[in-house]
Amino acid sequence: MTTPQDYVLDNAIPLDGRSSDYDRLLEQVGERSLVLLGEASHGTAEFYRMRAEITRRLIREKGFEAVIVEADWPDALRLNRYARGEDDDTLKSAFDDFQRFPHWMWRNTEVHDFIGWLKEYNAGKHADEQVGFHGLDIYSLHRSAEAVIEYLEGIDPEQARIAREGYGCLDHGGDPVRYGHDAAFGLSRICEDAAVRLLADLLKKSTGYLREDGRRSRDEQFFAEQNARVVVNAEHYYRAMFGSRVDTWNLRDEHMTDTIAELREHLRRQGGQGKLVVWAHNSHLGDAEFTDMGWHRGQHNVGQLVRHRFGAEQALLVGFTTHTGFVSAARDWDGPVEHRKVRPSMEGSVERLLHDSGPGDFYLPLGERAAPLKEPQWERAIGVIYRPESERISHYFKASVAQQFDAVFHVDETRAVEPFDKGELWRPEEVPDTYPFGV
Repeated sequence: MTTPQDYVLDNAIPLDGRSSDYDRLLEQVGERSLVLLGEASHGTAEFYRMRAEITRRLIREKGFEAVIVEADWPDALRLNRYARGEDDDTLKSAFDDFQRFPHWMWRNTEVHDFIGWLKEYNAGKHADEQVGFHGLDIYSLHRSAEAVIEYLEGIDPEQARIAREGYGCLDHGGDPVRYGHDAAFGLSRICEDAAVRLLADLLKKSTGYLREDGRRSRDEQFFAEQNARVVVNAEHYYRAMFGSRVDTWNLRDEHMTDTIAELREHLRRQGGQGKLVVWAHNSHLGDAEFTDMGWHRGQHNVGQLVRHRFGAEQALLVGFTTHTGFVSAARDWDGPVEHRKVRPSMEGSVERLLHDSGPGDFYLPLGERAAPLKEPQWERAIGVIYRPESERISHYFKASVAQQFDAVFHVDETRAVEPFDKGELWRPEEVPDTYPFGV
C-alpha cells in the first residue's frame, strides 16, 4: 500500500530555481484555457515570484491573453492601462490607486517587476495581441460607481447625470460598510434597484456608445460595464453583512467567478480564445467542495465554481504551500504591515507531510493518481492577518489536498514579500542559528 509519504517521494519534482522548474506544469496545462495559481499567504515573496514566472511562460508559450487577480477592478485597471501603454503613468505611479488595506498585497516589488515586464512584452504589439491585467474583487463600491459616471460623462452626459442621481444613495462618506449597515437597518434608501437599472441601461445602449471602431473603444465600454456589475454585486454584499442569512463569502466568490466568465467572453468577442491566468489565495482557488468550507460551512469558492461552470478539463488548480519562514502581514485588520516569522507547520498538516517527505522545494502533480493524499489533513491559510499565537484556530482547516488541487508547489522556507511602503514595523530579522526550534 502506497503511503502519503511514498507518494510524495515518488512523484515530487525538485525545484532548482530555473525556468525549467515549470516544464511539468506547462505539460499539465495542455490545451486548458484557465490556470488558477494560488498562494498560502498574501505576503510571501516566492509565491508572487513563482506565479509571475509561470505566467510569463503561459503568455509566451501557451498564448494566455490576460491575468486576473484578487484585487479591485478599478485599481487593477490602472495597471492594465499602464501595461498596454494607454496612459502617462510611470511604473511607480501606476500603483497609486491601491490605497485600501492591505496595501502590500499588490504594492510590492514582485508585482512591480511583473508589471514592468508586461509593459515591455506588450510594447510594439497590436492591441489584439497585448496581454491585460485585471481585478476580480468586489470591494470597490464607490470607486466603481465613480468610474461608471466618468465614462458616461465622456460619451453620454445625460446618462451620466442619471447615473450620478441613481448612485447618490450610496453616498455615506465613501464608506461602503456604513452604507450596508444603514441600508440593512432601514436608516437609508437601498440602492439595489438603481444599480441594477443603470447596469441594464449601460448594456442596452452599448451598441450606440460604440461609435468608434477599434479595440480601445470596445475595451472601455466593457470596463464600464464591469464597474457597473461591481456596483450591483458590492451593494448586495455590503447589505448582506448586516442582518442577512446570505453568506457573504459565497457572494464574493460568485462575483469573482462571474468576472472571470465576463472577461473570457469579452476576449472571445475580440477574436481571442479567452485564456486567463488567475492569481488569488489558495482558499479561493482550491476546490472548496473538498475542504471544511464545503463539508461543514455551506461555502463554495472560485475553484469549485470554475470546475463546475467550465469543466475540470478546462481549468488547472495549483496550490502553493510552505513549512516555515517569514511573511508580510498585519496583527489586526487595518493595521500596519509587519515582517513576521511563520511558525513551523503543525503536526498532522499537509505542510508538515510535505516538509517531512519531500526533497526541499518541489512540484507535486496530484489528480486521480494521488489517492494516498485524499485523506483530509490540516492545511494552513495565512491571509493579510497572521496570528501565530492562535494559529491552530486562526489559520488551519481540514482539506483533501489531492482533490482540492490538481498540483501543488511546496517551498519549504519562504521570505516575506517586500512592500513599497514598509513602515517602521517591517524590519527583516536575522534568523537565529537555532530557528525554527528555539533550542
